[in-house]
Amino acid sequence: MQLKRLKRKTTAATTGVQLTTITAPMSVVTEQIKTIRTNLNYAMVGKPLKTLMVTSAIQGEGKSTVAGNLAIEYAKKGLQVLLVDADLRRPTVHQTFGVPNQRGLSSWLSGQLEDVNDAIHPARAHLFVMPSGPKPPNPAELLASDKMTEFLTVATRKLDLVIVDAPPVLPVTDARILAGQVDGTMLVVRQNGVEKTAVRQAVGALKKAHTQLLGAVLNDGDVKTHGYGYGYYGNDAN
Repeated sequence: MQLKRLKRKTTAATTGVQLTTITAPMSVVTEQIKTIRTNLNYAMVGKPLKTLMVTSAIQGEGKSTVAGNLAIEYAKKGLQVLLVDADLRRPTVHQTFGVPNQRGLSSWLSGQLEDVNDAIHPARAHLFVMPSGPKPPNPAELLASDKMTEFLTVATRKLDLVIVDAPPVLPVTDARILAGQVDGTMLVVRQNGVEKTAVRQAVGALKKAHTQLLGAVLNDGDVKTHGYGYGYYGNDAN
């Protein structure tokens, strides 16, 4: 597999998750996304962060919102970033960035594409997105394939950072499969959303998958506590 040098193009977001880093670049939420980016860089001791998986314990915690906005903020710093929609069951990236989803990650992994670049779209300056592609009958098998490992390896040689928007940990095995293929994982938790026991189960499952858990992001955090919509907790937090 050979990943070509991609040309830049600007596309507008249509539906999907809210990209506050674009619509409100001076907002406190955007500032907190920047803080998360900084904290992630500090969390990687001794080596650069090249592949990051963003996941949650269950559906609806805001993982795709965090992944998309984080990708934009890294790209704003001049890094060549690829956002991959690995949530093959409930994808959102194609809607968020207004790109077609006829060809995507599932198309490449299932051998339907000769050139992986046919599944990658320029989104903004320095930012490229790879939608999920058509929903396959065997998502876990595709994500566990050697072709997925090869794709991430080659992508990190050509780009500065690959952010993987993964499915939630508990309902399916997909995120646990991907966890061992990335440099680090970030868990998104919605305040007053998921039960604490579910979060603990998700953390335990990720640790068993031998991933480096870089920290957790508290979505819809208490403004009185954090001052923002997000709160970040490092991997040493209880």
